[in-house]
Amino acid sequence: MENTDLIYGLHAVTEALNGDLVNKLYVQEDLRGKNVEKIKELARIKKVNISWTPKTELNKLTENGVHQGFMARVSEFAYADLATLLPELAEKAEATILILDELTDPHNLGSIARTADATGVDAIIIPKHRAVGITPTAVKASTGALQHVPVVRVTNLSQTLDKLKSAGFWIFGTDMDGTVYNKWNTKGKIALIIGNEGHGIGQNLKKQVDEMITIPMVGHVQSLNASVAASILMYEVFRNRL
Repeated sequence: MENTDLIYGLHAVTEALNGDLVNKLYVQEDLRGKNVEKIKELARIKKVNISWTPKTELNKLTENGVHQGFMARVSEFAYADLATLLPELAEKAEATILILDELTDPHNLGSIARTADATGVDAIIIPKHRAVGITPTAVKASTGALQHVPVVRVTNLSQTLDKLKSAGFWIFGTDMDGTVYNKWNTKGKIALIIGNEGHGIGQNLKKQVDEMITIPMVGHVQSLNASVAASILMYEVFRNRL
């Protein structure tokens, strides 16, 4: 079980310092170079003390994660509130929400958040149960993007889709059969569901989808990694709106 108030890696720690989220900062005691100088200066500005720590201790605390010599204890991740977010998005002519249905790999979650930030996605929605939350691994994989894209955690995805529909969102899913993604009408407010790495979108959610979108493939493996599929589709929305 990952310790959710620990983050590590240069980008993740820098973003957390900039966002005033760091309670305690750990830097590898024998580390030298410009990255150390930058972190030291940022810590001085933000009035955060540095604990100079042996590499073996950092390896232990991060469970041998790729920490690059930087780790921080942060305030617990602040999930966004759907009730606050939805009225703001309902007023926009165009908005994009990404819904991750029972995604279990924190690397995928972090990678998806990174692309979501790059393509102007308004929010990510994840379920509370049977799915990965915001872990140190996800934060590191997002290279700081999780500080910028609101993440909402909900108890019931099906009820959430009803709320999105009431706010004027069209619901799209990903499937083997459906509209080819480059023929997809991405106008207006859209919510895109990305399914679980193994079994895709749950049957109960499929019933609420307005249209299925497919990414054509000619290879022997007939599915893409969840973060790759999500990235292709996020960039299609982004391209259409440029």
